[in-house]
Amino acid sequence: MAKGKKHDDGIEILEDPNAIVEKANEFFSNKRNKAMVFGIGGVLALLIVGFAGYNYYITNQNQTAQEELFQAQFYFDADSLGLALNGDGNSYGFLEIMDEFPGTKAANLANFYAGASYLKLGDFDGAIRHLKEFSSDDYLLQGRAYSLIGDSYMEMDDFSNAISFYNKAVDYKENESFTPIYLKKLAIAQEQNGDLTPAASTYSVIIKDYPNSAQIHDAKKQKARLEALAQ
Repeated sequence: MAKGKKHDDGIEILEDPNAIVEKANEFFSNKRNKAMVFGIGGVLALLIVGFAGYNYYITNQNQTAQEELFQAQFYFDADSLGLALNGDGNSYGFLEIMDEFPGTKAANLANFYAGASYLKLGDFDGAIRHLKEFSSDDYLLQGRAYSLIGDSYMEMDDFSNAISFYNKAVDYKENESFTPIYLKKLAIAQEQNGDLTPAASTYSVIIKDYPNSAQIHDAKKQKARLEALAQ
């Protein structure tokens, strides 16, 4: 049986084609080996079919869930939060969408809206629970979710956790529109927590990095006030 040899350019050929065919025939002549290969092939085929079927199912589920979500969002925008959460008897609310269509994008988004609804209703534990279940790579929604969790903790006077989630909002895909708002919330939470110097530093970030933001004038005023208090 031919062993490895080299071309003139020095690249080694590990086996010649005839040797590979001969080895394959030897392997498959063993019934046990043949059964093992076909068994593995069958399992892989089932996995592929199962994965394709699951994707088809989720796609259909998500389409139906998105249609239900539209009505719940309408109630949310109208501040009809009870209907937004629980539905109206004909259309599902956010809570039912999560239960009926798990694993869909619509169910994930329903967690965001349910959390925001509970925050408006004053159920801060419920808000935190659902907002933590939400996950997205969208630059707006995920940062907003972190900020709303921070708001919920602020309402509960849990300033330490509020600071933690405002920091997450600040660090998530920084942008001119929303990062200065999250920084202002962070500074307020830091001050409430007794951290005057860090709060002043947070306002400094707004002044330095976001000079065109709507928060710039208040940031300058609050920074000066905190620096005077910290002396």
